[in-house]
Amino acid sequence: MALQRSTLEAFLKRTWAQRGLAAWLLWPLSCIFGALSAWRRLLYRLGIAKTQRLPVPVVVVGNIFVGGTGKTPLTIWLAQALRQAGLHPGVISRGYGTHNDVPHAVTAQSLAQQVGDEPLLIAYRTQCPVMVGRDRVAVAQALLAAHPEVDVIISDDGLQHYRLARDIEIILFDGRGVGNGWLLPAGPLREPVSRRRDFTVINGAPESMLLPPDAIAMRLEGLVAEPLAMMPYAQASSRTLASFSVAPTRILAAAGIGNPQRFFTLLRAAGLDFAELPLPDHYDFSDNPFAGLHADVILITEKDAVKCRQNDALRNDPRFWVVPVTAHLDGALAEQIVEKLRGHSIA
Repeated sequence: MALQRSTLEAFLKRTWAQRGLAAWLLWPLSCIFGALSAWRRLLYRLGIAKTQRLPVPVVVVGNIFVGGTGKTPLTIWLAQALRQAGLHPGVISRGYGTHNDVPHAVTAQSLAQQVGDEPLLIAYRTQCPVMVGRDRVAVAQALLAAHPEVDVIISDDGLQHYRLARDIEIILFDGRGVGNGWLLPAGPLREPVSRRRDFTVINGAPESMLLPPDAIAMRLEGLVAEPLAMMPYAQASSRTLASFSVAPTRILAAAGIGNPQRFFTLLRAAGLDFAELPLPDHYDFSDNPFAGLHADVILITEKDAVKCRQNDALRNDPRFWVVPVTAHLDGALAEQIVEKLRGHSIA
């Protein structure tokens, strides 16, 4: 099953990168998909399908490119920026791979398979109220009922959840840009590039020139690692990534994220030489993918760490080190978002 999924992902990656034969053969289906999506958006725009407005403003952080583009680090950055501005943000999310038909609060004791790995990481890093569930309107209402101090909701993903009225939309791209620029299944886009939004953020240098010139650059930085057994992290136990480069240390880097190569590139920029173990996005670590692999140090992402920490076979293995990643953006973006939330026009 894993091999079949890997083969399909490789095929789609090649197909979506350019307008080759496979993409052209799928293009008629993309036209149907685009027409259905446009019809659904029109129903909400005309008021035929009803939106639900909350008593506090809503900021949606999402992408139209299928797969990971770095939404979680951006959501964490935004929550921290809003707190620094004196606001009290709460975060809602679908919770990938979960089956929460009713809202479910995320706490330090939550299991990743119950609430999702990304919401659990967001709760760790931001210390903000986080709640997950299938219906984002119901989830947001439940969060506000449980935490009346919350004065702004951040929706982690949910651009296409039109029933939830939103005040600000932030669309994130990564270095893949818009791929071949076509909608699913001929291309990687859920919606057209022309889709309205308030802000466009690019994680890394884009390969496509179809993105707006006023897009805001986001840079991910990871300079240290923390022992997995010490999560939540303790600064006193951290080591710089460069300290792992001393020979003959055998290093293995593993990443179960949407774009594992992004993590590997970050580590190589720190001067590390290592073996790669890319894993499927949201890999649950119910089995041990490291069995039989020889390494003195295993570097993993924060997203994987919240699941490995809940695995008895992995949690106390001293070889595991977590690389926290921090998003860096122009501070003016936070100022513009806060200004817009407070009802002022953006200069």
